[in-house]
Amino acid sequence: METSQKNTIPVVILCGGMGTRLKEETEFKPKPMVEIGGRPILWHIMKIYAHYGFYDFVLALGYKGDSIRDYFLKHRYYESDFAVETGGLRKIEFLSNGKLEQDNFRIIFAETGLETPHGERVLILQKYLKDSDLFMVTYGDGVADINIEKLVAFHKAHGKIATITGVHPISRWGLVNANEDGTVTTLDQKPMLYDYVNGGFMVFDKRFFEFLKPGDMIEDSLARLIPQQQLALFKHEGFWYGMDTYRDFLVLNELWAKDPKWKVWK
Repeated sequence: METSQKNTIPVVILCGGMGTRLKEETEFKPKPMVEIGGRPILWHIMKIYAHYGFYDFVLALGYKGDSIRDYFLKHRYYESDFAVETGGLRKIEFLSNGKLEQDNFRIIFAETGLETPHGERVLILQKYLKDSDLFMVTYGDGVADINIEKLVAFHKAHGKIATITGVHPISRWGLVNANEDGTVTTLDQKPMLYDYVNGGFMVFDKRFFEFLKPGDMIEDSLARLIPQQQLALFKHEGFWYGMDTYRDFLVLNELWAKDPKWKVWK
């Protein structure tokens, strides 16, 4: 069931990268605007958070950020039938409701530079986050069936500065095992790997800004937390998928049509 109570923890979504490995789609748009099922993957990510009552977003813009601004400022026109009278005072009549009208997001669009490392992007956004004891950060290209409420509760319970979400990536290659004489015993086609990677969906308290420096990637600042024992791992054993290549784009669109595991909202 979708959470009705609105939470006040802001969510930073990193939207500024160029997505060079997805050039078929990102030559004319930023990666977060690449569409899955006719909607930008950014919208899918925001819907995951909103399902759990987190509606306040800060979008760290960079490469082709105007296309993101344009989408949210004009989405009702893109998603609705409407009539326009062009003479005199222009009159616009909406003939159907926009599909995104019910989403009720509160969005800060923040310019953070074209080639700024994403850790520094978060540092730039401190002015929009300083009034919050906690804030969340995620990448603009990954979706999951993660329970955000449980993630936040886990973070609050351990009291450390930062929590990252560990996910199991899917191997891009088949894995082969053989016995000592070379006889193949197993051949797994693109299995889920046992190790964890940082899948985004991170939670921080405001002390994190003490560990951020200009020029940082997120991983640089996270590494500084480890000697202080201030970094925790929330293990997500469910679905996660990051859109890095054109093949990933095709896989996610196929999943959306058949079995959109990350669609936790109604």
